[in-house]
Amino acid sequence: MASRKLKVLDGQFYVAKSISFAVALLITIVLWNLPTESFGIDGLTIIQQRVIAVFAFATILWITEAVPAWATSVTLIATLLFTTSDHALNYFKGGIDKTSLLDHESLMATFADPIIILFLGGFVLAIAATKSGLDVFLARALLKPFGTKSENVLLGFILITGFFSMFVSNTATAAMMLTFLTPVFKALPPDGKGRIALTLAIPLAANIGGMGTPIGTPPNAIALKFLNDPNGLNMGLGFGEWTAFMLPLTIILLLVGWYLLKSLFPFKKKTIDLHIEGHVHRNWRTVVIAVTFIITVMLWLFDKVTGMGANTVAMFPIAVFAFTGVITSKDLQDINWSVIWMVAGGFALGLALNESGLAANAIKSIPFGSWSPVVILIVSGIICYILSNFISNTATAALLVPILAVVCKGMGERLSSIGGTPTVLIGIAIAASTAMCLPISTPPNAIAHSTGLVNQNDMVKIGLSIGLIGLILGYALLFLLGRIGFL
Repeated sequence: MASRKLKVLDGQFYVAKSISFAVALLITIVLWNLPTESFGIDGLTIIQQRVIAVFAFATILWITEAVPAWATSVTLIATLLFTTSDHALNYFKGGIDKTSLLDHESLMATFADPIIILFLGGFVLAIAATKSGLDVFLARALLKPFGTKSENVLLGFILITGFFSMFVSNTATAAMMLTFLTPVFKALPPDGKGRIALTLAIPLAANIGGMGTPIGTPPNAIALKFLNDPNGLNMGLGFGEWTAFMLPLTIILLLVGWYLLKSLFPFKKKTIDLHIEGHVHRNWRTVVIAVTFIITVMLWLFDKVTGMGANTVAMFPIAVFAFTGVITSKDLQDINWSVIWMVAGGFALGLALNESGLAANAIKSIPFGSWSPVVILIVSGIICYILSNFISNTATAALLVPILAVVCKGMGERLSSIGGTPTVLIGIAIAASTAMCLPISTPPNAIAHSTGLVNQNDMVKIGLSIGLIGLILGYALLFLLGRIGFL
């Protein structure tokens, strides 16, 4: 009887997936063949229309998971190459301005984007830490101050991750912190929700933590660049000022995230035995791993001093571990390559949206100049939030901030009612950082999803909750600070 019910459920599952795929395909075909003028975007090209169709196809499949996320990413890259690039099939290039075609090398390069190298560096560090037992040691040391109560251990992971993310790449932080979870999981029952809460705590804290400092995440730096541009807004907003008003918001959102996680995914076991099993292997390889780990983190922390970006630094542990034999070819099989491909698809989609000019055309077609300041504030935040859930938050900020900087400068004193230009531009940084609904939304989300411990519905549940709360609190804070003249 049970097996019969299981077969029925399996059948219903595959039917639902098949319907989702059919709907995605049908919508894609319709969008592909509609007259360009029906989209309401001035100057829409054939290539841009195809990108819209591919975007819709990928979005539906990513949300419904009708096929694995990594398979969707690989398929969309292939589709863009075959139909929109300068190496597309001749059939798809006929009668099209060759300058509007996407560069095929750029599309292929998304498989080796610098962020992908950062992923690999994080994965290699995690594998090495596990092999040497250093993950056990670090888990003990960092979690000891938080006691044994399950909810407090969860808080510990959130605060530690959030702090690191203020200074270190959120991707690197997430990869590093997830290595500490394995020994902790051994103290939890496999059928409880505590493992889900702990796993989701890492990307949540990594994404939010970056809001605290100007260097915490690229959207912050992009907003600050335009706010302080001598030839532009020239507002002279400093590192200390940014941290002074964003750090309290970051801490509040981390605590809100902790409350949501422990409420939505309650621990079955109220305490966690922190006498974590395992030991550190005492040999020369462990020394190499420990020293490399420390140097890598320090280089990430002081990248502004060394001039080395986080992506470049990620090559350091890869090279050291490969050269010394700490990591072997067999160990490379433990890297979750499906996550790498999934993230590459998000990068490729972002590249297509930007390089084709579609994203800029779509934004420029919106008459910001004739809108009231409040509407501009709300709409720009919503657009940024939605886009950042599907493409790189850095790409979204890089697209929106320059356009809004021009709009805001042109509006002048009209923006004083909402606190001025900083409210709008810093709002974009907040909206980008709070967008974390899907595995493709941010690299930390993708890394957490790669563990297999959380499904997409869990991520949507917590991501949407903390995202909307973050947007409301963030914009309320900016509005208040602007009104009192702090910004």
